[in-house]
Amino acid sequence: MKATSWSVFRLLRDRNAALYLTGVVVSGFGTSALWLVSGVWVKDLTGSDGLAALCTAALWAPTLAGPVLGTLADRVRRRPLLICVNLGLAGLLLSLLTVGSPASVRLLFAVLLVYGAAGVVEDAANSALVVAAVDPALLGDFNGLRMTAREGMKLVAPLTGAALYTAYGGPGVALLDALTFVLAAGVCALLRVREERPGPAAGNWRRQTAEGVRLLWAHPVLRPLVRAGGATMCLASLGSSLNYAVVDAVGHSPAYVGVLYTVQGVGSVAVGLASGPALRRLGERRFAGYGIALTGVAVAVRAVPCDISLLICSLAGGLGLPCVLIAAHTAVQREIPAAALGRASATADTLLFTPNVIGLTAGAALVELVDHRWLLAVLGGGLLATAGSLAQRSASRTAARSPSDANPA
Repeated sequence: MKATSWSVFRLLRDRNAALYLTGVVVSGFGTSALWLVSGVWVKDLTGSDGLAALCTAALWAPTLAGPVLGTLADRVRRRPLLICVNLGLAGLLLSLLTVGSPASVRLLFAVLLVYGAAGVVEDAANSALVVAAVDPALLGDFNGLRMTAREGMKLVAPLTGAALYTAYGGPGVALLDALTFVLAAGVCALLRVREERPGPAAGNWRRQTAEGVRLLWAHPVLRPLVRAGGATMCLASLGSSLNYAVVDAVGHSPAYVGVLYTVQGVGSVAVGLASGPALRRLGERRFAGYGIALTGVAVAVRAVPCDISLLICSLAGGLGLPCVLIAAHTAVQREIPAAALGRASATADTLLFTPNVIGLTAGAALVELVDHRWLLAVLGGGLLATAGSLAQRSASRTAARSPSDANPA
């Protein structure tokens, strides 16, 4: 605990790191509020559950183009790019002030698609710029605190967004989100980072994108981590799609799922605070492996119809699931050359988060066909197998070293 407190304090004393995290909190607050409200807004305007569900799909869909969009972050200086993206999103969101009828819902979907694409570019540029702005020894701590900030916003922003929507409607929430992007642009402008202007592009856009994918997938450390992360997100999202069946089995109303999400969020906030020291002690693979294993146990035990175990499993899942994401992002930042880091980071995000959408879709179909208890047991076993595979690769890598590696002459 003392080591965790010291590393967090040291990170927050770093001017650039503190500014970065402030930007994450500010923009994350607006994004989380709009994420919830957009579906409610479409439902109120059209009465369609299907169109309301498409709002989340519109926000996530650009992730599929991550390798292509991330290349932009390697072709220009990252800080000016971030400022322009934030201000551009603020202006774009103002167009939503005109949405007030079923016919104008098309504009809302178009904005959400651009919003998602800009988010991919912004995440890639942020990941690359952080390496130049923050002490490399603190990257694990930074990524953990960024996770804590984002998850913390998910606990409070939806409630604020819902209250604002009730009082002022969707345009009020859009205006709030636009304001947060203006503030985030201002915070980014205060960063003190020396960036070299990127040299002439080596090849066309397609070749540069392929180079970023190759650097990531050919790397002996990053490939297993990202592959395990994608498998984990798929299996965990399959499990989360069974939440309503799990809650029904213990005799609660569907609204009780909100309690489980809150408990899970608390776990994610906690692991973000401890991730820096844990990464230094365990390394990326072991840290990720332990988190995946904990998630596997949590998913499997949810098959037991008991309130206490369900709450404990939600907390354990919140503690375990972010580990592989934090480990993968930190490893990418440390292992990939700065000139290609935007592409590689965006590619990693595509490989990590696309399986999440696949898992949610497949789970929605499977829950109608198979007893959820059997599914949870199988998914938990799959997660444990993923953790075991990652641990085995780590052990093989360690065993391959000669004694002189540890005791050089």
